[in-house]
Amino acid sequence: MFKYVLKRVVIFIPTLILISILTFALSKMAPGDPVKLALGNTEQSGESGGSGEKMAGEKAYRAMAEQLGLTLPTFYFDFSNAALPDTLYRMVKKGERDNLERLISMYGNWPQIEAYFHSIKQLEFALLDTKQDSTTYAPGRIIRENTGRLLLEYKDRNVARYVAEITEASKQSPNFNNVRIAADKLAANYAAVKAKATPGKNNIPAIHWYGTKNQYHRWLTNFLSFDFGISYVDKRPVWSKIKEAMPWTLLVNVIVIFLSYILAVPLGIASARNKDSIPDRITTFILFIFYSLPTFWIATMLVIFTTTDEYGMNWFPTFGLGEVTPDMNALEVFSERGFHLLLPLFCLIPGRLAYLSRQMRGAVLSIFRMDYIRTARAKGLSEEKVVWIHAFRNSLIPLITLFAGIFPAAISGAFIIEIIFSIPGMGQVAYVALVARDYPMVFTVMMFSAFLTLIGTLVADVMYALVDPRISYK
Repeated sequence: MFKYVLKRVVIFIPTLILISILTFALSKMAPGDPVKLALGNTEQSGESGGSGEKMAGEKAYRAMAEQLGLTLPTFYFDFSNAALPDTLYRMVKKGERDNLERLISMYGNWPQIEAYFHSIKQLEFALLDTKQDSTTYAPGRIIRENTGRLLLEYKDRNVARYVAEITEASKQSPNFNNVRIAADKLAANYAAVKAKATPGKNNIPAIHWYGTKNQYHRWLTNFLSFDFGISYVDKRPVWSKIKEAMPWTLLVNVIVIFLSYILAVPLGIASARNKDSIPDRITTFILFIFYSLPTFWIATMLVIFTTTDEYGMNWFPTFGLGEVTPDMNALEVFSERGFHLLLPLFCLIPGRLAYLSRQMRGAVLSIFRMDYIRTARAKGLSEEKVVWIHAFRNSLIPLITLFAGIFPAAISGAFIIEIIFSIPGMGQVAYVALVARDYPMVFTVMMFSAFLTLIGTLVADVMYALVDPRISYK
């Protein structure tokens, strides 16, 4: 058994690495600008200020990008072509970087494209440093808008039109001396991009090796050291938020799993022993109702009818975990917390109980058809011994299999229940993070769920051998 467990743990390593790569790839494909999200969308563009304010905004953006590791290459290596430079990752603004990649795919001459890009930035700063008066407002607006468009535009028809409009507008004010010089330089650099195009470089393959100084390696090593980054929502470490939320989710789900199994096993066995009897039919009908009712509907009905005075049944608290003061003893704390958790537990248990008991019933019925059960009965053994000694352990196999899937839920949490009853667990934290696009929190929960799925599978395999001696892992 020890060798088998060790072998499975060794197999888990490449599996977890693959999962981490997929999770990291999803994080890179997530919508939105992670730097702006981390800054709380407070980045100032500097349009109404001078070049100093613009530079300060760019500096703040760059500093946050470096803190998030976005100024590093994405992976250990990169398959690309000879036209793409191996330093393009340093362009931290995704929209601008994507536009540069499109220009490279069209023209293939990075030196000219880089000069063209820098001339756009220089034009921005020249416009911001220009003295504003009545002659600069209208043409300045044209230049400012078209300059922003050029950073994200790659189609020649549109780029040529924006450059022409900028050049024409730069001649409409005597204050535009520096702007006019920058505009002429922009037009010359774009003309050079088209005149010196080398699109054939895009057909020459190239491999860029970056080593361990990349975003994925940094993310993975931080994750293994329980450094999951900073939450975009409140700027707190993700790990501290998980430590606060996990105990409540564990408490609720461990109770639910324990009670569901404790009730489902004898109920399923009793139903199988009395197959097609009236009690079995009644039990099947009730469990079918339990399984069919949506959890959110049960929770909503309980909140409406049992937590308000409107229907005369204000029996339970509506939400939260109650008020606990330092002077309360353990029994009072248990009573306060338990009273608030009664409704959430009642919402979660019926569905799982119904499903597990039906699985147990089916497993017992299939075991009853086995030859060794008929042999045990032929020997004159009592029905109790046949059920609990010969059939019980083998019929647990399906429930153990289901446990491998239930186990990760003990951490990921019950989203709907935790939200309806305001339980500050992992489900509520993950939901809030998803809505707020707090990606460090979202993808940390994903990695935890994947890891616990593997652990649940391993625990299930070990339990197989414990309940069924015929299963061996030699």
